[in-house]
Amino acid sequence: MSRRAPSERGFALIAVLLVLAFMAIIGAEFAFSMRLEATAARAYKENLIAAHLAEAGLEQAIREIVAEYSWVGLGDEKDPEADKDCPLVFYGRDKQPLKRLPRKNVPLGGGQFSYCITDEESRININLAQPDRLQRLLEALGLEKADRDTVIDSIADWRDPNEEHRLNGAESEDTYLQLPVPYRSKNGNLDSVGELIQIKGITQKLLDGADGKPGLASLVTVATLQNSVNANTVGKEVARALNVGEAVFSDVEQTRRNGPFTTVPSQLAGKGFSVTSRTFRVEAQGLIEGKVRARLTAVVQKRVDQNGENVVVREWTGVH
Repeated sequence: MSRRAPSERGFALIAVLLVLAFMAIIGAEFAFSMRLEATAARAYKENLIAAHLAEAGLEQAIREIVAEYSWVGLGDEKDPEADKDCPLVFYGRDKQPLKRLPRKNVPLGGGQFSYCITDEESRININLAQPDRLQRLLEALGLEKADRDTVIDSIADWRDPNEEHRLNGAESEDTYLQLPVPYRSKNGNLDSVGELIQIKGITQKLLDGADGKPGLASLVTVATLQNSVNANTVGKEVARALNVGEAVFSDVEQTRRNGPFTTVPSQLAGKGFSVTSRTFRVEAQGLIEGKVRARLTAVVQKRVDQNGENVVVREWTGVH
């Protein structure tokens, strides 16, 4: 019987150890891959559930919007049930607030949803507004005159049907086609507020707000059907755009806390105000284990046609 040399036995041992190490690595990699796949599948499932929860929030918001209301306001801040983050209130014919549905952390299925309704008609319709309104709005946001002139003329050039630019404006050939990523001027009304970022003079900082001032995107709209603003929900910057001074706005703000205006107050007469709304912005969230996993923003409009009253979604910023 032959015996292997010590060197052969050592080589065999090393080979066995290498095979075992290789198998251990394969096993660890397989286990890691399984854990990774399980985590990805769980995340996909939870994101899908959260997206549906956000949509459920939108549907519940629509239930509030379709109610038989006469006026829309911001409620009384002394009301113990008032929500400072989402104060919009619907009022019946008796000027009493309608019962609100729960809006925060509403349990449903495997998570929760939250939503907030704001008045789209507290904003200025940028497709309908006269240049002087936009001038005063941009001034309220702290924009210098030269920058205001650029924005106003560029918006007008973006919307008009020709390619002739105004003194401070911009059109395709002279501006937009010269950019690193070229594009043409719209030559038509804006389809969304997000489109503003493509217009000369409008920066992300102006849209989002800075230094304690709100952003332009939160003060304008393209979804409303009329060029009027709700006196019961208008904010300070938009009121200034409609040529309302601080003292008058302060008085209006104080008065409407006691209940909504049912007619346009005398100090706002002839300035482009109304007292109710039919277009609203809904921002909804889907939450899993208390964490926001999906968001959506929709602009919802209440209309009356030959089939009666219905609700139309004018904009949808998507679920993510």
